[in-house]
Amino acid sequence: MKKRQIYPFSAIVGQSNMRMALLLNAVNPGIGGVLVRGEKGTGKSTAARGLAELLPALDVVGGCPYALAPEEVPTDLWPHEANSVEQRAVQVVDLPLGVTEDRLLGTINLEQAIQQGKRQFEPGLLAQAHRGILYIDEVNLLGDHIVDVLLDAAAMGINIVEREGVSFSHPSRFILVGTMNPEEGDLRPQLLDRFGLAVQVEGPVDVAERTEIVRRRLAFEESPTQFAQRFKKADEQLRQHILDAQRRLPLVTVDERMMRVIAKVCMEFDVDGMRADLVIYKTARTIAAWRAQEKVGAAEIKLAAELALPHRRRKQPFEQAGLDANKLDDVIKQALETTQGGQERESETAGEPQR
Repeated sequence: MKKRQIYPFSAIVGQSNMRMALLLNAVNPGIGGVLVRGEKGTGKSTAARGLAELLPALDVVGGCPYALAPEEVPTDLWPHEANSVEQRAVQVVDLPLGVTEDRLLGTINLEQAIQQGKRQFEPGLLAQAHRGILYIDEVNLLGDHIVDVLLDAAAMGINIVEREGVSFSHPSRFILVGTMNPEEGDLRPQLLDRFGLAVQVEGPVDVAERTEIVRRRLAFEESPTQFAQRFKKADEQLRQHILDAQRRLPLVTVDERMMRVIAKVCMEFDVDGMRADLVIYKTARTIAAWRAQEKVGAAEIKLAAELALPHRRRKQPFEQAGLDANKLDDVIKQALETTQGGQERESETAGEPQR
């Protein structure tokens, strides 16, 4: 069966924040996924599927239904040749709105477990999504319980299923991409907070940009293969950029001064808990790796905050979503000045004898 041609990621016009948030998660899935909020017809699903095409094929243990990498230790519950390795393309797994918990998590065949004493696990969508992309359109219309268990699995990187005293678990690490239209209802703040990054997308208001989007879409519909060929080199460059950033990421450092700036930003924008600090830290490091920098600076923290804070802020009634860019600049500037002064005082007193 011939593979359906996917619209190239590099051919997407505009939506820079959405594209950047997706690319950062491709470099570092530990960021925690992306929530894309906005109107329909703005390229949300196109971007998610195009991202999957950018990612290199996976080395998978032969015959494994969970897409385990060779270095992931298989158990006796997954009968396959451990020495056999095959390559598989990164998958985009769609989560339907009417999904049940068993379909999402998988289920244990209790009848076989009781009669034969064997734990026969029937994999769910989380097993299919391992090392791939899990795409949820209209995530705000899913039941809260389904969203809860989904985000738990995403945060832990493992899916645990327990039924009638029988327990089974398997790795489940994936890039989570959720989309929603806020006009149809929002997610609870506790669930919003579980998405690493969030971006707002809107239809372009520039005539030239809208015209170029239509021109490219028509060209793709007329000849998908030929259109994809035009952007093949750009996609290959993005793919290599992702791989290079992944190699640089472990070497990126965040000094004490920048750690204090992150804390100050989160405090000034009135976010609950510590997840925002952690996400900004991870995102800023990933941005630095993307930019081929060895250290995180104020510019990386600013962009990370723009992606990680809007959906975590406590908003007043009728307040618009997003961050005040001028306030963010001022907070970072003041934090830098404060931390610089504090470091100078610490260095002056470091050599003083104890009184």
